[in-house]
This record gives sequence, structure tokens and C-alpha cells, in this order.
Amino acid sequence: MPITRRVIVHEGPGGLFESMAVFDDAAPEPRPGILLFPNVLGTKEADFAYAERVAALGYAVFVADIFGQGRRTTRADPDMGRYMTELNDDRALFRDRLNAVHARMKSLDEVDEGRTAAIGFCFGGKCVLDLARSGADIAGGVSFHGVYDAPPFPNAVITAKLLICHGWDDPIAPPEATVALARELTEAGCDWQIHAYGQTGHGFTDHDAKMPEKGLAYQPDADRRSFRAMVDFLGDLFA
Repeated sequence: MPITRRVIVHEGPGGLFESMAVFDDAAPEPRPGILLFPNVLGTKEADFAYAERVAALGYAVFVADIFGQGRRTTRADPDMGRYMTELNDDRALFRDRLNAVHARMKSLDEVDEGRTAAIGFCFGGKCVLDLARSGADIAGGVSFHGVYDAPPFPNAVITAKLLICHGWDDPIAPPEATVALARELTEAGCDWQIHAYGQTGHGFTDHDAKMPEKGLAYQPDADRRSFRAMVDFLGDLFA
């Protein structure tokens, strides 16, 4: 199957953004569009490679830039979370960027604008949740080892179904945060499910996560199981 990558430079709240569309160029019809939100570092090769795996399932994937063109960090950066912090400090701007990038994905010829979903990793998991909290018309969302704190303002009506893939030993999302998220989604009337993986910390899908002493490490079993759970979840959404 020929998988194509296409850089998409687009406008959004705060300037220009550089995302990546990933899809099977041979597919004749528009297909469900999947937003992929990266972790704290921003878009990178690991995200594009994951997007290719998802695109091979028959989806058009949009690796979403919400930090801004050229605004990326690495693990060697002493302030690698600075762009994430800007958005954490302005959840309204964060919400607006999420909805803008969703709208841009829906405008692609390869995407069936009436059938969209989102997946995200770490900070990207928070992106999925905040997009759903904004009332966006995504069919569903999958958060992998995400961050669960709610915005400091009321949510819109959540219509998206949500799958939370969670490492039980995640120090960034301890049990009380996970229970709080479940309570929030229940009170919102959301169709939600949480898959919690034992002996698993933060970043369990990330092959470059190598800080087990800080609860941050790749976990191949949780990676494999969560990918399978995502495949089944998306299949149910778009059956």
C-alpha cells in the first residue's frame, strides 16, 4: 500500500502551523480523518511513522502542529516543555488551536469531514480530551498516557466517545487524577472507557522513553495492547 506524506502549512490562532497529512494515495474515496496529537516535543519522525501505521488501516491521518511552525523541542533541551507550558497557561487559546487544526484536517480532499476522530500521546492525550471538552464534532478520541486536568472553565457538551489508555503507575496521572477524570466524564454523560495497564508508567508507547527511575519508560506489552484497543475502538466508531 503506497502511503504518502504531505506537509500542510496552515494558519491558526497565533500564526502559521506546519502539520503532516499521511494517507494511502491510492484510495479512491474520502475516508475517516484521524488527528494525531504528538507529545510535549511537537511533531517529529516518530509521530509520522505511527501515523503511517494508522493510515495503513484505511484512515487519513493529520499529524497536528499546535505549537507553531518551527517551534519544536528535543529531550536534550533543558526547557523542552516551554511550548506546552504556554498552552497549559492559556487553555482558551489551547482550545481554539485544537478546533482550528481539526477544521483544517476536515478541509482535506482525502478526509470525509463527517467522520473524524483524534488520538494523542502524553500532552497529545490532553489535546484529545480538551478537543472533546470543547464540544468538537469528532466521533471519538483515544488518549495514550495522557494528562487529565480539566480546563478552568465549563466544558461544552461532550459528544465524542473516549478511550483512555493509561499506565497505572504513571506519576503524571496518579490514581486520584484518573478517578477524577472518570468522574468528570460520567457527570458529563460521556461514553467513556479506561484501559489501565499494570506495571506501566508514563510514555509506554514511546520507544525513546528511557527514564524508568522517573516512571517514564517504554512498555512493549502496553504499547501492543493499546494499539489493538485503538484499532477496535476506531473500527466501532466508523463501522
